[in-house]
Amino acid sequence: MTDGFLKKVYGLQGKRAVQEYYDKWAETYDAEVGANGYATPARCAAALRSTGLSFDAPILDMGCGTGLSGVALAAEGFSVIDGCDLSSGMLDHARARGLYRHLFLSGETPPDSYDVVAAVGVIGPGAAPASLFGTCLDLLRPGGRLVFSYNDHALEIPEYPATLAAARERGTVRTLFEERGDHLPEIDVKSTVYVIEKT
Repeated sequence: MTDGFLKKVYGLQGKRAVQEYYDKWAETYDAEVGANGYATPARCAAALRSTGLSFDAPILDMGCGTGLSGVALAAEGFSVIDGCDLSSGMLDHARARGLYRHLFLSGETPPDSYDVVAAVGVIGPGAAPASLFGTCLDLLRPGGRLVFSYNDHALEIPEYPATLAAARERGTVRTLFEERGDHLPEIDVKSTVYVIEKT
């Protein structure tokens, strides 16, 4: 299977390097991850639906990329979805899908308050630092939900799972869903999908 950009993405360091890489990747991203069986967006969306969330709950798709996660959320029936990403090239593709209410660059002020933040395949090496976990939680009111995934590469770096473990130990989150499964099966990478509730 093709691995033109995918092969090198996990070694990226720094926000600017990530932004430039994803800008270049935007045109072929969907085809490449699709060829490798990208399963996490559908898994995250189904996990969120399984928690009984209202379909009109406002959702922020953090690191939305080209919008594959938004497509998966919409397929599960969710209808109020905003998206943000650090790559303007990726956002152009997300905008063309016509399913997002608002799209904006990461770092800009979100246009709404959210019941859910979705960070699908985003928190991990080659995408976003472990600190994004806390950023996502800060955007939620008590009772709000965060659906996210840690792939095998993230789980191998202690700081990523440690952020979740610390939040659990402090009692600031409650786990609603946790399941390990396929991420990119054609290259034998799995991920664990979580839905947690901010207490």
